[in-house]
Amino acid sequence: MHKVSNRNFVIFLAFVVGIVGGIAASLLKGLTHSIASFLQDDIDWHYKYSIYLIFPLIGILLSVLYIRKILKGKKFEHGITPIIYAISRKSSRIEPHNIYSQIITAAFTVGFGGSSGLEAPIAHSGAAIGSNMGRLFGLSYKEVTMLLACGASAGISGAFNSPIAGMIFSIEILLTDFSIPVLIPLLISSALAAVVSKIFYSEPLFYTNTTHWELEALFFYFLLAAIVGVYTIYFSKLSQTIKSWFSRIHSPYIKVWVSGVLLGIFIFIFPALYGEGYLTIQQLLDGHFNAVVKNSLFSDFKNVTWVVLAYTVLTLFAKSFASLITVNSGGNGGVFGPSLVMGGLLGFAFAYGVNMTGIIQLNVPNFVMAGMAGALSGIMHAPLTGLFLIAEVTGSYALMVPLMIVCSISYLINRYGMKHSIYTKVLADSGDLISYEDKDRTVLSMMKLRYVIEHNFVVLYPEETPNMRKTDIIHSKRNIFPVVDRKGKFLGIIYSERLFSILLGEEKGADLPFEVLAQKPNDTVLLDENMEVVMQKMNRDDVWILPVLDKDGTYLGFISKSAVFNKYRALLMRQSSYLE
Repeated sequence: MHKVSNRNFVIFLAFVVGIVGGIAASLLKGLTHSIASFLQDDIDWHYKYSIYLIFPLIGILLSVLYIRKILKGKKFEHGITPIIYAISRKSSRIEPHNIYSQIITAAFTVGFGGSSGLEAPIAHSGAAIGSNMGRLFGLSYKEVTMLLACGASAGISGAFNSPIAGMIFSIEILLTDFSIPVLIPLLISSALAAVVSKIFYSEPLFYTNTTHWELEALFFYFLLAAIVGVYTIYFSKLSQTIKSWFSRIHSPYIKVWVSGVLLGIFIFIFPALYGEGYLTIQQLLDGHFNAVVKNSLFSDFKNVTWVVLAYTVLTLFAKSFASLITVNSGGNGGVFGPSLVMGGLLGFAFAYGVNMTGIIQLNVPNFVMAGMAGALSGIMHAPLTGLFLIAEVTGSYALMVPLMIVCSISYLINRYGMKHSIYTKVLADSGDLISYEDKDRTVLSMMKLRYVIEHNFVVLYPEETPNMRKTDIIHSKRNIFPVVDRKGKFLGIIYSERLFSILLGEEKGADLPFEVLAQKPNDTVLLDENMEVVMQKMNRDDVWILPVLDKDGTYLGFISKSAVFNKYRALLMRQSSYLE
């Protein structure tokens, strides 16, 4: 019997991950839309619409109760950021419960009308499938990471029926150090997930009949790109602000009530905010330009063009608040879907507004799609994902040139204003982000100080003397000795050169206590300090070794450049090989 190589085995597992990921995506879409359909169409009772506005609150509450009562203390995180963190800090380990808990909580949140998307939860679920399948078979870090990315690709591919976008999503967002061999497993998983999703849940996301774009409209695509790029900066900054607001609310149930009331108010004024919002975008693509206003408090003015334009702009900004409130309040969802909706609304408002001036008559659906692609590109820092996703889900390959222009310019503007994407900003601030633009800094940020502390030092106590510890000093393999009291508190250091000089009689002090002989080190290192800071301390004072203490001043060991360099080489080798 021939032994299967690891590379071939990973490809085989990519098949499995693709199939399971496609099933998971179909399950999430089917479950969410079943809940939404039941609440909106199947229930027929007198008080139904009197509680319609509190459905999002109920969905978020069910998600919180599931996390707190069913998962019972297991760590639950949502969005794409935890996946990136798992790759850079947790050896691509994602807890198994994410395979199903992401699906359940997202279905509750979005099915009951939470204003967020399903794509981040299904990508997280798919990544968990790949991660745990790799760990089940005892694969290496690089292989587990590969399967994690395959799972995320399968999730996106299954959610949108867009295999190319699913594959590119993993390359742009998760596997930033791209290499050609990555393509095969990702292609397999993405393709199979799309096939499986089409079998179990064949309803397409959007319909459009776009066949061409107008050359005279090219300038307006450039102008739209600039506007979308600026808007994505606004949204990224708003995300940080709202996240900060909700972080100050410590009770999860108070968060539920605050978010539920706010969402109810938003949805009452702007009905298009209910759920994902894709239905509104489809109506705009179909040419029903008053769809945003049609079911609102202002429906009597649905044929007044300036009302349609103003209300759409207000809905656009309300969507940014509603989506971020949903994902930061305990509900599960992501900004992937809302990015598409906001971009579509912005593209519509732009083209509709230009047409009102009479300067030119733009093809409004084309600008809706361009806005969707541009918003996704800027917010996620993923221009290729935005480009191919919109081209695939709408079938608008004829728009490739305008889409390329809008995606690239929006991305560049956002990148100029926001160095990191909405997914990586938090990780960059905490030093947990892998960045291949600054490999030295990245590798240092991957190190945990506790894993490079050296402990094999002879500890000297303050009341002892060199004569009393002569044997230990002579036989020590280290040239530095920490002086520590009986409670473990660090007092200072003594170098072996001075101790040998004393013991050989070249210097007085053989009977002096160590607390007198000890000297202060150039600096000390705290256990929770970043490795980049540690290296800065060493380089500043040109020292090779520093003592490590906890926050109470208790001695823990030493950190040396030798240990750091050894760990650096190991991490560098792991980084360079995990995508081979």
